[in-house]
Amino acid sequence: MTEYCVPAGAGETEYVEKRSRFLGHVRPVESEEEARAFIAAVKKEHYDARHNCWCYLLKDGPERYSDDGEPQGTAGIPMLEVFRREGMTNAVCVVTRYFGGVLLGAGGLLRAYTKSAKDALDAAGKAVVRRWVALEFACSYSALERMKQEIAACGGALDALEYGAEVSLRALLPEERSEAFRARIFDLSGGATMPRPAGEVFRAVRL
Repeated sequence: MTEYCVPAGAGETEYVEKRSRFLGHVRPVESEEEARAFIAAVKKEHYDARHNCWCYLLKDGPERYSDDGEPQGTAGIPMLEVFRREGMTNAVCVVTRYFGGVLLGAGGLLRAYTKSAKDALDAAGKAVVRRWVALEFACSYSALERMKQEIAACGGALDALEYGAEVSLRALLPEERSEAFRARIFDLSGGATMPRPAGEVFRAVRL
């Protein structure tokens, strides 16, 4: 089964180390052209920065990085390693540095670029691309938070809510866990509720 993680959206952060400002930028991308276009846009916006270091990696595609004038191995590769460790793909990251007048040394640079990339990725959030089974069911208002917890516990995500006499939920569950989730809700409701299958989707879902 195909499953992979991507940034859930845009991530922007700022980190200051000995007066140097490090601005982290993360985006989800689908192609090398899209990644390079984003890098170019950040460089244009921050044309007056000392460095715009970057990396990107694509599912079934290339991994690229640049230290953009920083000492070799202190920026691009550490940034790329952040995404590898997090199991992310289809992602581009640019860390812009405005030099503060104090040299950080190789170790300081490595830590700063690693932190900036990780902070920006955390700000973007994580989404899982896979096949999901949509399930629909209703619950009381008092049970809503419990239902949200049950969805999360099965590795799923809440897709939609509708408020009426009861709360109508649409949940997305990993296909291999959907039947266990249905049985769990049936048991919790004392046999009163059985989530109804409402089709399948293959897309990124924020966790």
